[in-house]
Amino acid sequence: MNRYALIVAGGAGKRMGTAIPKQFLELAGKPILMHSAQRFFAFDHEIRLIIVLPRDLFEFWDELKAKHSFTLPHSLAEGGQTRFESVRNGLELVEDESLVAIHDGVRPLVSAETIRNCFETAARYGNAIPAVSPADSVRIVTGAGNMPVNRQYIRLIQTPQVFASHLIKKAYMTEFNPEFTDDAMVLEKTGEEIRLVSGNRENIKITNPEDLIIAETLLPGIS
Repeated sequence: MNRYALIVAGGAGKRMGTAIPKQFLELAGKPILMHSAQRFFAFDHEIRLIIVLPRDLFEFWDELKAKHSFTLPHSLAEGGQTRFESVRNGLELVEDESLVAIHDGVRPLVSAETIRNCFETAARYGNAIPAVSPADSVRIVTGAGNMPVNRQYIRLIQTPQVFASHLIKKAYMTEFNPEFTDDAMVLEKTGEEIRLVSGNRENIKITNPEDLIIAETLLPGIS
């Protein structure tokens, strides 16, 4: 069964406060997005990489590839106005009877073990979603105030989220719902049971400037 890694990098990264989108900021000398792609290639040299970018950044990506001698074979898909649309566009390049990992382009610290756990579980059950338990106490805020929640029942969801291609492509035929925050929610709307697997705590999403500092520290220890 073919494996795909669909790496979504369509955001503008406004919270970073930088002139270029966050997926192109350098981490240890090369763009974050390249680190993310290389994680999957290191896991499986036969994996088929699809990178989703805004159309107006295709040329800039070509310039970065030349600058950093980035030669991993991959296809490009055009990003949409929403993440939902970007993923749907990327899925058009995925063949049937495959497994596809959908991954945030700004999660460059995913471990090989997490990727393996996800693919192996999805091969058995049709999907696999990496998650970690919160280390901090958790409270929920409502209009009436706030209250504690037992963190034993809480999980923090990561990517890559891996799916049987026929299931996730069918799920993305639905209409966009602003309540969708990840691909698991899209699949869940079809009635499929979501399967959680262990992620790695270092697998942070680089969103703010301090995240980049943390990633610089953690990067050497990820395998």
